[in-house]
Amino acid sequence: MQVLVKLDELIGQREAEIEARATAATSRPKGLGALTERIIENEVLDWTRFNNRRQVSSYTGLCPSEHSSGGRRRQGGINKHGNPRLRHALVESVWRFIRLQPGWKRLLKVVERLKGDGGRAPANKKKIAVALARELAVDLWRLNTGRSTLEALGLIAAKTAA
Repeated sequence: MQVLVKLDELIGQREAEIEARATAATSRPKGLGALTERIIENEVLDWTRFNNRRQVSSYTGLCPSEHSSGGRRRQGGINKHGNPRLRHALVESVWRFIRLQPGWKRLLKVVERLKGDGGRAPANKKKIAVALARELAVDLWRLNTGRSTLEALGLIAAKTAA
């Protein structure tokens, strides 16, 4: 029991250290906590190594697999060739973004696409979350390389400057 208590204290200390290294809440989107933000940053290391959004998506492993031949094109499930910790953190963040970022442009685009499906059955919620996780990775790349701002992406800052 004493070992478990010590481990719990140690985990709490490590989480506090990691959160202390996170960026300011005014430059971080609401729904992306300090710990999750640091996990994503530690897994990516350098956002500038990606030249375009396709490279970012490919690194996450959230791209659909492809089974194409001739004139036929068929996409399957995600290929999972990327970083599993990054993939997990992004999907976890998306569930919070759905609730806390109602004006996120990527979310609004998906909602519009679902409304315009002509009465077909809506897609699986998990598939939608994975697609949004890929979009979140691209948006984080745009934010961290200065290609865009929170406002331009339709995101709200975690805390507004006082």
